[in-house]
Amino acid sequence: MADGLADVVHGALVAEVPAPGSSLGADALRERVRLVDPLAPSEVVGAAVDAVLARATGLGRLDPYLNDERVSEIMVNGSGEVWLERSGRLVRVGLRLGEAETLGVVERVLAPLGLRADRLHPVTDARLPDGSRVNVVLPPVSVDGPCVTIRRFRVVPVPLGSFASPAVATLLVAAVAQRANVVVSGGTGAGKTTLLNALAGEIPAADRVVTIEDTAELRLPGEHVIRLEARPATEGVGGVGIAALVRTALRMRPDRIVVGEVRGPEALAMLTAMNTGHEGSLSTLHANSPPDALRRLEAMVVGADAGLGLAAVRQHIRAAVDLVVQVARGDGDRRRVVGVDEVCVASDPGDALATTPLVRAGEVVGRPSRWRQPGSRDTSL
Repeated sequence: MADGLADVVHGALVAEVPAPGSSLGADALRERVRLVDPLAPSEVVGAAVDAVLARATGLGRLDPYLNDERVSEIMVNGSGEVWLERSGRLVRVGLRLGEAETLGVVERVLAPLGLRADRLHPVTDARLPDGSRVNVVLPPVSVDGPCVTIRRFRVVPVPLGSFASPAVATLLVAAVAQRANVVVSGGTGAGKTTLLNALAGEIPAADRVVTIEDTAELRLPGEHVIRLEARPATEGVGGVGIAALVRTALRMRPDRIVVGEVRGPEALAMLTAMNTGHEGSLSTLHANSPPDALRRLEAMVVGADAGLGLAAVRQHIRAAVDLVVQVARGDGDRRRVVGVDEVCVASDPGDALATTPLVRAGEVVGRPSRWRQPGSRDTSL
């Protein structure tokens, strides 16, 4: 009953054009509810007022889930049904948002950022003030109604020891200390960004680090960290992509560059950064294994249409990337490093990319053949 009253009152408020400087408090809302149903019990009126206030502020009825540390993902489907990833399990909660309520949430997320979502811009990505990522998909792309997905930002950093055994963690710490260029690979939700944050946390505090992301999530503890975030193109405002930010970072005198994720042509810019004096750089990409990660990286660089032949691309990757770290998701919310591969040096530059396993099934099975020394990169490409 309270939800029905809240629907009527909130719908009327959304339809109104408020006077400048006007606002409705709990007492005014209580009067509104009484006008709709004068005979409603006091507890129902109070519940309806609370529901309207929740819808009008913050992210409305989604706020309790944002405040639950067990929740890592909030999903509003086109039907209005709300699903959560809680403690690593996908669950449906007893909550359904109406289309107007969902669009109200979208507006409260996007308006302060100068972004928009409508039929001309049906797919939009944004970031909440706490760093959580928001993806919005509207009709006609989303056939059944507006969809909102919120990936929670983890405020508490996860140490390397939570991802790996002591021996594997020691190997990864040494890789960062020796300025190896590392690519973290894994599937969606495997923990790539969280592991990247843990690895970057091992960078010496005095190093000047530039981080580059589509949506800023990394929180590095160093003393000299510059954070850059890509900007999508909007009406009248040009976009700034990852590749452009990598080129900008090269002019900012970085000791290391951390690219949150590479998905396309920016892979070439990232490799160039790794191969031109910025040892110890880090990045992530989607792949199911270290060899798959190198093949995907190869395809992305070829797709950059820079006029490089396949042999030159492979040579470029070998010269730039030292280690590929594979992270996967196990039972519940547990993420683990399941593999670490060293990129092999080939006698023939045209040979296919190959790796040597250092970690398999979470256990150390080999040692690096060498740690490259700073300044030893082949910069002729």
